[in-house]
Amino acid sequence: MSAAHEADEKEPARNVLGQPLVACSLAPLTGFFRDGCCSTGPSDAGRHVVCAVMTEDFLNFSKARGNDLSTPRPEYRFPGLRPGDRWCLCALRWKEAFEASKAPKVILEATHEAALRYVTLDDLLRHAAVRAEA
Repeated sequence: MSAAHEADEKEPARNVLGQPLVACSLAPLTGFFRDGCCSTGPSDAGRHVVCAVMTEDFLNFSKARGNDLSTPRPEYRFPGLRPGDRWCLCALRWKEAFEASKAPKVILEATHEAALRYVTLDDLLRHAAVRAEA
């Protein structure tokens, strides 16, 4: 575990609802720190804080923008995503998809409160998915 991540854990991370952050996905294992959570810290320049449920539409959108999330990249411990997988997205990528009407649903309980620096709670609430186990 990185020192930056350890520092983040001194206070429990909160989600966009003001509650303790819960895991987004353990299979595939997600998160900037690959711990299943959409935690963030100083080393996470992309702010991978939005727990999203992948759709074919969003995966195609992201690939067209230069971020292919479908192709496995084992050297990065990245399995490649399929529709239905949950993944910690960069807040600005989710916002870009939202503005293009391509935003995937989000798991509010697993979306870090830092997402609110980039998108509104109302927009996230309109795209809320039913919470399922990570």
